[in-house]
Amino acid sequence: MQGLKQVDFMSHDVNLPELTFRGMLLGMVITIIFTASNVYLGLKVGLTFSSSIPAAVISMAVLKMFKDSNVLENNMVQTQASAAGTLSAVIFIIPGLLMIGYWQGFAFWQTLMICACGGSLGVLFTIPLRRAMIVNSDLPYPEGLAAAEILKVGSGNAAGTKENGAKDILAGGFVSAIISFCTSGFQIISSEVHYWFSLGKITSQLPLGFSTALLGAGYLIGIASGMAILAGVILAWVVFVPYLTSVLTPAAGQSASAFAQAVWAQKVRLIGAGTIGIAAIWTLITLVKPILEGMRISIEAMRKSETGKNLHRMDTDMSPKAIGMVLAVIIVGLLGTFYSFIADAQLAASTTWIFVIAGVGVAIGMGFFVAAACGYMAGLIGTSASPISGIGILGIIISSLVVLGIGSTVSLFDTAMGTKFAIALAIFMTSVIVSIAAISNDNLQDLKTGYLVGATPWKQQVALLLGCIIGAFAIAPVLNLLYEAYGFVGAMPRAGMDESQVLSAPQATLMATIATGIFSHNLDWNYILFGVGVGIVVIIVDLLLKKGTAKYCLPPLAVGMGIYLPPTLETPLILGAVMSYFVTRYLRDRARERSPQHVEEDVEFCNRRGVLFASGLIVGESLMGVIIAVIIVFSVTSGGSDSPLALVGKDFARTADWLGLLVFIGMIVMFIRRIINVKFEADK
Repeated sequence: MQGLKQVDFMSHDVNLPELTFRGMLLGMVITIIFTASNVYLGLKVGLTFSSSIPAAVISMAVLKMFKDSNVLENNMVQTQASAAGTLSAVIFIIPGLLMIGYWQGFAFWQTLMICACGGSLGVLFTIPLRRAMIVNSDLPYPEGLAAAEILKVGSGNAAGTKENGAKDILAGGFVSAIISFCTSGFQIISSEVHYWFSLGKITSQLPLGFSTALLGAGYLIGIASGMAILAGVILAWVVFVPYLTSVLTPAAGQSASAFAQAVWAQKVRLIGAGTIGIAAIWTLITLVKPILEGMRISIEAMRKSETGKNLHRMDTDMSPKAIGMVLAVIIVGLLGTFYSFIADAQLAASTTWIFVIAGVGVAIGMGFFVAAACGYMAGLIGTSASPISGIGILGIIISSLVVLGIGSTVSLFDTAMGTKFAIALAIFMTSVIVSIAAISNDNLQDLKTGYLVGATPWKQQVALLLGCIIGAFAIAPVLNLLYEAYGFVGAMPRAGMDESQVLSAPQATLMATIATGIFSHNLDWNYILFGVGVGIVVIIVDLLLKKGTAKYCLPPLAVGMGIYLPPTLETPLILGAVMSYFVTRYLRDRARERSPQHVEEDVEFCNRRGVLFASGLIVGESLMGVIIAVIIVFSVTSGGSDSPLALVGKDFARTADWLGLLVFIGMIVMFIRRIINVKFEADK
């Protein structure tokens, strides 16, 4: 590595290992691990984590064993891994096929092809966007910039940086995995506690969740999103649930806590769905101008894509011939996949092909729009804040309306099975759209990172395609594994399963609910419309806050999620966000006292360690969840119990609650100490 420090990585003639077999092999391993982690976390709480920075740190730690490793090769590894980690966003929609009872398990090849074709389309659609949105644009791409800085520093200019980064991730992952094993495996530690209280007919709860992964996720989302989620929790459990329990009548023999839980699940969550829907649409409306601008410059760039063979190495995309060949393979794959899915409904041949062509056409047509939209939004506000959920909601509505229009002309809805097929087809179509949106949203961040470190674009685009294909192979087995072990809301593989362990899959539940409501006309739209009204009020409040000062805002999407998600999943998110805010304030105050000339550098260095440790917490709990799922599946399939590792019975529950609280507090203290116990410039 010593001889590489003076190399000009931006040079056209640089000749260093970049797209290597060892790098792709390492990227493949990281891809499978992070895809499994993201699938588990997304199904549990509706959140996924960005795998770019953790993958970059792991790559630097492993490839340092090779003397000719360099920043370009490390960038390729994180590019491949981030593509697959982002592709896992398809879980926000495809579990809906089980929730409506159309699938009894995830069809391996259909799931694989939806993910691979959708993700690869997302890669192709970002190729004409690269030169327009990255090279010739001042869009910030915040995550791309951050990943580039870590790659540059970790390549050798700051001794020990990559080793410490790997240690932070490993430390967080180890601690989180052990806690998760004691919680979900041994069950000697509670994962959550509820304190229910009643005042007359009014019933509500004080919830607290102990998830270390969500604590880490809360640290990453920031104080604005954390406070918006808190506002949603307050609306749900201080306003809506108490009011509805006071005016509605419980079922005979139903306890107050069970009644309140049912009111939230059947009524209040629909309010949350309405809030999420209008907030997502509003977010897209505010970005109509940049979306149209992004599409315009992307089309112009496509026309100018072949400008000769004397382009600089850093300005060479995949050739139009290669793009055309890959696109042809994708279209054939989509046609075959849609035909396989629709043929199962045993419709007339002409009707089958009408639906096949419509499905592929909607997926590709809307796919290019969402690629341009998500690419531009990612550049403006970052990948994490980009409203993929809004794309999903719009996608399911458009897909449902298309299927509704065609189905009405061919008498599809004369039978209950025909209606179920229509809902399933709308979900299937939207799965492709969400895959395209998610990959487009992330890939331009990767291409920005590559642009800043000197990568060759066409090699990155090959790595992105490889990441999508490898990730697609991992998603279906992990989905089936988790379904068999935990089940989904409304879709349990076996009778008598522990409903407290069920995976909520909130976005998939929402999408299935919307599609079912459109086709069957039995959705209680009053609560959804009320939620739309709540969302409009939140939007107005957000606008007023932003108008008064740039420091305050109330993200409407986060408020909707606060109403919609289970509160025990949200409390650690809120605590993590609050912790991040106060720790950053403390670091800044301390830096001003000790090293006033290095305030921002010192705070950034400490916070970077916090980000890496938080990423480790997410990965550790997520991977342990997958491991325990494997154990449960083996146990159940061999005639054992759903809790094969449990060491205690239900009479240990109170003690487990207290142990869970104590361990969670200890985790917060450890987290904070790891961030603030870093030497500042003045102390070195």
